Amino acid sequence: MIKIGRLKLSSRFILAPMAGITDLPFRLFNRKFGCEFAFVEMINVRSLSYKSKRTKSMLDTTEADKPLGVQILGAEPQYILKGLDIMKQYDFEVLDFNAACPMRKIINRGEGAALLKDPKKLHGLLKLVVEHSDRPVTVKIRTGWDKKSVNAREVALYAEDAGVKAVFIHGRTKEQLYSGKVDYDAIRAVKEALKIPVIASGDIFSPELAKKMFDETGCDAVLVARGSMGNPWIFRELETFFKKGVISPRPVKEEIFRVMLEHLNSFVDYHGEKTGVMLFRKFFAWYTKGFRGVRPLREKCSTAKTLKEMEILIGKFKESKESIVEHRIHSHEMP
Repeated sequence: MIKIGRLKLSSRFILAPMAGITDLPFRLFNRKFGCEFAFVEMINVRSLSYKSKRTKSMLDTTEADKPLGVQILGAEPQYILKGLDIMKQYDFEVLDFNAACPMRKIINRGEGAALLKDPKKLHGLLKLVVEHSDRPVTVKIRTGWDKKSVNAREVALYAEDAGVKAVFIHGRTKEQLYSGKVDYDAIRAVKEALKIPVIASGDIFSPELAKKMFDETGCDAVLVARGSMGNPWIFRELETFFKKGVISPRPVKEEIFRVMLEHLNSFVDYHGEKTGVMLFRKFFAWYTKGFRGVRPLREKCSTAKTLKEMEILIGKFKESKESIVEHRIHSHEMP
């Protein structure tokens, strides 16, 4: 069991916040496959402060979408405080502060992973969030800015001193983005230094890789991010492997077809046909990863505009005679 403040979790596998991915229908869909705790998409506190309708809609939830975490992004105290005040009206269990996002537009604002270059500033911001949040606070970090400045242990100790209840750490530097090797040693150094839970992230694409993360770092839990894209089965596979020691077989095409249709329709029901179909395009590519001969279908999918068009393409995928050529999904490109 993992404890984050008042929250107690029976599962050690958490759905990470992913921009443009972890909306309400995606979270609910993964929960059907065993995901216990999930995060909404990253929330920009400045946008929330301006009462952006899109940002506020990202906080939509239901009773079935529990327990839930919200991750905020920001570096300006006035917007952080205003955002925290607005979020008091929303129903969630954990508040995470992002000091890990490596995207250029975010770094240029001094947010996300840029804060790793100034641990004392991050410490001050975390103290502010902890003091004014009515939920347990956590922080997401990376191993450092680049290979010459791996300072995750120092940053994590500052975070613990600020009062956070857990540290999420992606095992790569800002410069690595999502490529290169995961630095298991850096994660282990953080785990050995802290008394609070440490949740590790990076290349959790299969039960075998999750086991490697646990074995190499001693972490308390793992974040599932890119490994869930077009692969909700991963949560079921992880639970089965760690409870029974059994490697689950990959889903057959018939099941992939059924799940794709269900996922598509959940998007359309929530977002409307135009937006739902558009958002599902990238999922079509992820669901069909590892199959030969699907490139023509993916190309047509990239211009599909109606539910009927997408349903036809999914049907053609089911009817194709190509077999899966990868035992497991090991990598994805970020959206």
